[in-house]
Amino acid sequence: MSLVIDVHALQTIPPSLINRDDTGAPKSAIFGGVPRQRVSSQSWKRAIRRYFNESGAADSIGDRSTRLPEKIAKAVHERAGWDDATSIARVEELFKAAGIKTAVVKPKKSDEGEPVETSPYPRTGYLLFLSPHQIEKAVNLLMEADGEKIDKKAAKEALNGDNSVDVAMFGRMVADDAAFNVDAAVQVAHALGIHASSPEFDYFTAVDDLAAEGQETGAGMIGTVQMMSSTLYRYASVNVDGLEANIGSAEAAREAAVSFIDAFAKALPTGKVNTFANQTLPELVYVAVRDTRPVSLVNAFEEPVETSSAVGRRLAGAQSLAREEKQIEQTYGFVPRAAFVAALGELGNPFEGIAQKANLMELLDLTRDALVAAQGE
Repeated sequence: MSLVIDVHALQTIPPSLINRDDTGAPKSAIFGGVPRQRVSSQSWKRAIRRYFNESGAADSIGDRSTRLPEKIAKAVHERAGWDDATSIARVEELFKAAGIKTAVVKPKKSDEGEPVETSPYPRTGYLLFLSPHQIEKAVNLLMEADGEKIDKKAAKEALNGDNSVDVAMFGRMVADDAAFNVDAAVQVAHALGIHASSPEFDYFTAVDDLAAEGQETGAGMIGTVQMMSSTLYRYASVNVDGLEANIGSAEAAREAAVSFIDAFAKALPTGKVNTFANQTLPELVYVAVRDTRPVSLVNAFEEPVETSSAVGRRLAGAQSLAREEKQIEQTYGFVPRAAFVAALGELGNPFEGIAQKANLMELLDLTRDALVAAQGE
């Protein structure tokens, strides 16, 4: 079986709108027959990628955009000195040789019927994920070709291989050619409330600061915004062997996996964060290094967590999580090679006997050591 890392977290979010649906309501789901708050995996994965970028790993983080032909064209324009039209034409030739379709957005008309100026740069028909190394190879290939026809194989090689960490983790799908596809080495579950909850409405008003000068009264603006509060169960699984295959190095895969755990704990989606300032961190992070298969502990919360004055919801959630892990180990024999827990206060106590207590930095170092031992066997 593959070497995998299961990452579990409990994180309490105060009233906020961290992730909303197309109607502006907080995302939700039915689990265990009751409504729960939900934060999509896509939302948290983007937050993790942003965290990587902001924490100094920009050179190992790719871009996911339809505008990558524009980025390459501007780079060759700057470095080769070609005019815009030449740069654009040669980038179009590169993508055509690679078998990836591009097109310039057609001009639109304004309400008055006048044409609206649009970008002359071509775009891909879908979000394309390229690493900094792949973009650099594409620029170098265009400059070396200097207007000569680009070989199909060379074009494909320029836009493939040398995957960035986020491409290696979250994968890539290219509709035009499956050869560009990268199987994701990281699975991220939708975060789910451990108890029943439903949205609430915040009725707000904004005051016009200068209204008094005009002897006006009342609000300058009135509106409502939905919000929700929950203790969330978060889960992700890292396929270390798959990560190594995508990156090409056991050591790089190990460091990427440890960096992912760090980002998983610290990254936060920014939906309406200026409105609600919901800047929390997980109260508990439990990491299990396994050589069996990934195991989610979400069913610990199939029955919504109820609390009393003696036991808060966070402690009750930690107890349920540890109990689920113990029962799985006893029933299936899926005992992790190593397990660690970082938790606030007494929240780590329920994991006594199944996980080593540590702070987050120690947990990262211990996980790295466990991977070194496992990869060395």
